[in-house]
Amino acid sequence: MADSSAPVPEALTVHAQSRVLEVVFAGGEVYRIPFELLRVYSPSAEVQGHGPGQEVLQTGKRDVTLLALEPVGHYAVKPVFSDGHDSGIFTWAYLHELGRDQEQLWQRYLQRLQDVGADRDAPMAPRPHKGGGCGSH
Repeated sequence: MADSSAPVPEALTVHAQSRVLEVVFAGGEVYRIPFELLRVYSPSAEVQGHGPGQEVLQTGKRDVTLLALEPVGHYAVKPVFSDGHDSGIFTWAYLHELGRDQEQLWQRYLQRLQDVGADRDAPMAPRPHKGGGCGSH
C-alpha cells in the first residue's frame, strides 16, 4: 500500500552519461541519485537479506548503469541494472529518502566497506540463487 503522505515524483530522468537518476518531487525538491547508490541500497532481499543483520555488502557497482526503469503501479519503479539486478522495487518514499539522505548513506556505505576491509571496486563473489543459501526455506 502506498504511503499517502509520501512525496510523489513529478519527473524521473535517467542521465545515462553521468549515471544518475534525477527525481523531481512536487514542491520543488530535486535529487540526483547516482546509479551506484541506488544499486548498493536496493530494497531487494538479494541486497537487504531476509532480516536484520543479513544485508549483503555490495561491491563492484561504481560503473553500473540503468538499462530500464519499469513502473510498478502508481507507487514505485523497478530499475533494471546492467549487472542483471532487477528485483528491487523503489517506492516513491524510498527514492525520496535515498535522495534526501544520500550523503549519510554514502558515508555509511564507505564505512561498511572499510570495516570489513572490502574494496569498493572488487567484483562481487558469486552467491547461491533462489532456493539456496538463506536457510529459511
